[in-house]
This record gives sequence, C-alpha cells and structure tokens, in this order.
Amino acid sequence: MPDNTLQPHKWVDLYADYLFNYTISRVSDADLAQDLVQETFLAGLKSAGNFKGDASERTWLISILKRKIIDHYRKINSAKGKAEVRVNFSTEDDNEGNWLEQKVADPFDGNAEDAMQNEELGNAIYECINKLPVKQAEAFKMKTIRRMDTEDICNELGITPSNLWVIIHRARAAMVACLEKNWF
Repeated sequence: MPDNTLQPHKWVDLYADYLFNYTISRVSDADLAQDLVQETFLAGLKSAGNFKGDASERTWLISILKRKIIDHYRKINSAKGKAEVRVNFSTEDDNEGNWLEQKVADPFDGNAEDAMQNEELGNAIYECINKLPVKQAEAFKMKTIRRMDTEDICNELGITPSNLWVIIHRARAAMVACLEKNWF
C-alpha cells in the first residue's frame, strides 16, 4: 500500500537544495529559482489533499516545480508575443509610434472600484505583514517589497542564505494563510 502522507514541515530541509539546483539549471537566476521553489512549496501545501502517494514526496514536488517553471516561461513568452505584435503593427498613415503610445492601456487609468479594491488589498497585505514575527516581517519586506538581493539581506540581518530561505518560506506561507483568511 502506498504511503500517501506528506511531511511539509521537513520539505525545506529535505528538498530545498535539490529543487533549487534543479530550478537554477533551468532559469539561470538565483532569486527567480528561490521564488519558484517557494511557490512550489506553497502549491504543495495547497494541493496536499491531492497527493495519492503513487510517487515519492520529492517526485511529487518536482512535478509541481516543473509546472511552475513552464508557467514562468509561458508568462514571459506571452508578454513578449504581445510586445512583438504591438511593435510590428502598422497603419496606413505610418503613425506606428503614435499608435503604440495611444493604444497601450495606461496601467494607472483605473476606475474607482479598482482603486478601492487595490487599497483594500494593500491594507490586508500590511495587516498580514504586521502579524508576522518581527524577523520574518523584516526579511519578507526586504525581499518582496524592497526587492533587495539575498546577500544584502543576509548581511543586514546577520543570517545565512539558508536561514533566509527558511524565514522567507515561513513568511510567505503565513502570508498566504492570512490573506486567504482575511481577503479571498
């Protein structure tokens, strides 16, 4: 009989390095690789009920990670395709440059409902950040909001990259749980 029990509390220790090495060889960006592995752990937590035990826990996490990597490249290629279509568009009066500026949607042009929803979401995010332990909150803000490099964060907080990895993983998991409870 297959073992269909997961042990998410051990994932970082058991699989983080393996998943990171797998990812970095495919995306060539350490920060992106860390983010994709974090997303994999979160997706694994969310879909734990779907784990049947037909494969090992590591194999199951790798299959989730592969989908995350594919989604990343689809997103990049989708955005690239849209940009190429806009750049290659031609009008009969040869005003391509004007067309591009006039037709691309203004990201700041939203209606009042969008603005209100964004403000509510922002408030919910900051409320959830304030519920995190101090070190998690600080690391999360540095990495996610301020977009600081891992090395700079580690130097400022006096921690190792592995420790930062664990702190960020726990902070993201807590943020997801908090936002699901208070926002979604």
